[in-house]
Amino acid sequence: QVQLVESGGGLVQAGGSLRLSCAASGRTFSSFGMGWFRQAPGKKREFVANINWNGGMTYYADSVKGRFIISRDNAKNTVYLQMNSLKPEDTAVYSCAASPRALPLARMTWGDNYDYWGQGTQVTVSS
Repeated sequence: QVQLVESGGGLVQAGGSLRLSCAASGRTFSSFGMGWFRQAPGKKREFVANINWNGGMTYYADSVKGRFIISRDNAKNTVYLQMNSLKPEDTAVYSCAASPRALPLARMTWGDNYDYWGQGTQVTVSS
């Protein structure tokens, strides 16, 4: 089992920045690929970004490419999502997820590929 706890969400003005953290406990964190997803009210869950087991490869949704950065620190069992130039349409609950599957990151954009999920943290961007 892997337990995931997100933090760092909040209210920010458009153009601002936030850094989300996802702390993992349980099984060996470094053996998992990690992803961030988001879900806005009334919308389907949406892939945001993912990262491979050692942080050497990352992949982003087009909607956040160039603005968000995903990273991880295996010594701290934590994955991060640095969000810059935030827009009102980025408003959502952001959740991190862990996957034991060694698939190309571009194929790891579906939530079904992830076995463990955090509870989520709210990000609200005001205009």
